[in-house]
Amino acid sequence: MSTVKQTKKKPCENEPAFMTDAQGRQVPVDMVKEIDKQRDATVRRIADRAVEMKGVLTEFKNQIRDDIYSFVEQSAGEYGVKFGGKKGNITLNTYDGQYRLVVSMNDNITFDERLQVAKELIGKCIEKWSDGARSEIRVLVNDAFQVDKTGKISTGRVLGLRRLDIQDKDWKKAMTAITESVQVTGTKQYLRIYERDANGEYQMIPLDVAAL
Repeated sequence: MSTVKQTKKKPCENEPAFMTDAQGRQVPVDMVKEIDKQRDATVRRIADRAVEMKGVLTEFKNQIRDDIYSFVEQSAGEYGVKFGGKKGNITLNTYDGQYRLVVSMNDNITFDERLQVAKELIGKCIEKWSDGARSEIRVLVNDAFQVDKTGKISTGRVLGLRRLDIQDKDWKKAMTAITESVQVTGTKQYLRIYERDANGEYQMIPLDVAAL
């Protein structure tokens, strides 16, 4: 009776001997559960595709920006004017109004130490008005200096305090301190594309996966 000689399966040359876990440890492949391998492969396949799409979207964004500024320069040339820079808000519509392109520039704003001076002056006002201050003003002031989960103060709420028509001397000093504490740390450009719906309202075309 002949016997069949069993040969040990050789590992594929491209098959890794180890898989690195989340702590950076190398675990032998044959010690990793099959479901963990399949999970890793699934996530890695999707993530790799996402990285590819990020590159496509980045190229698309750059092309949009170049096309818009090229057109703006062409339009300015019709009046013998040279387009003097890329800072500023621009809105372009199709002839029939179906589509709209918007370029907006938003400043990144932070506050320096004078914001704390303003906070102290406002606190002084609140104490002074303790008997006659409207509760709405107290709420606005308290909300303005609340920080979010990342420890940041809302610039919109702080700057919104300046719209309150309060003639108190200390309040005015506080508003001046807020204004002078503003520091522009950078400017970010936003490109948005809109389509007009059946009701005549412009709806932004989402390019964010989460928004689709």
